[in-house]
Amino acid sequence: MTTAKKLFFHQVLTIFKKSIIFVKFYGRQIEHKLLNYIKTMFIIGIAGGTGSGKTTVVRKIMERLPKGEVGIISQDSYYKDSSHVPVEDRQKINFDEPAAFDWNLLLEHLKMLKKGESIEMPTYSYLTCTRQKETVHMDPHDVVLIEGILVMSDPRLRKMMDIKVFVDADGDDRLIRVISRDCIERGRTAQEVIDRYQQVLKPMHLMHIEPCKRYVDIIVPEGGHNEVAINLLTDYIKTRLSLKK
Repeated sequence: MTTAKKLFFHQVLTIFKKSIIFVKFYGRQIEHKLLNYIKTMFIIGIAGGTGSGKTTVVRKIMERLPKGEVGIISQDSYYKDSSHVPVEDRQKINFDEPAAFDWNLLLEHLKMLKKGESIEMPTYSYLTCTRQKETVHMDPHDVVLIEGILVMSDPRLRKMMDIKVFVDADGDDRLIRVISRDCIERGRTAQEVIDRYQQVLKPMHLMHIEPCKRYVDIIVPEGGHNEVAINLLTDYIKTRLSLKK
């Protein structure tokens, strides 16, 4: 065998040995990181405008999953308490801007869940615009869905999410749903809802909510009617849950 061939085979053998050492060393590290990733609580953020169908999407996903394995956090529960505001002025509060939420408490609760600690979620009354004394106990889950109009507006919260989803819907469709919901659940007249939509909801949607699309991984058009998207998200969550077992 010529000197050139010997040198070539020596170089190949050296590279091969180094490759084995690399795989043994870094393979264990990759495996360890992968296992840690699987064990860590998985957070899916679901945003979208008022009346876009976020709650319907979440409800349909939960109906197709094993009970008790996935937790839900509604951003609406984390509105700041307005009990100090005179009753006649509470209806003037802008609930569609980031300043309306208690971000620090929401972030603290998510961090606690990721550590394996239980939380006491606040409850909020739309009728009185105040935080209630009652809380909702929530234990850690393998997967947590956090939904709300502005869950993508805080970079700290976005950073904690593994998947970011935006539920999209036509403005007219959203208005119809808002009228139906607010008249029944929040004691407002149809005219009050329309006035609020034009003066607050629509401007805030364009200013704070619509721009959040740039941050998300998945956009779901047609809201809760998009069965294809809902099934895809459900299947992904099922796969994630199966990896934990």
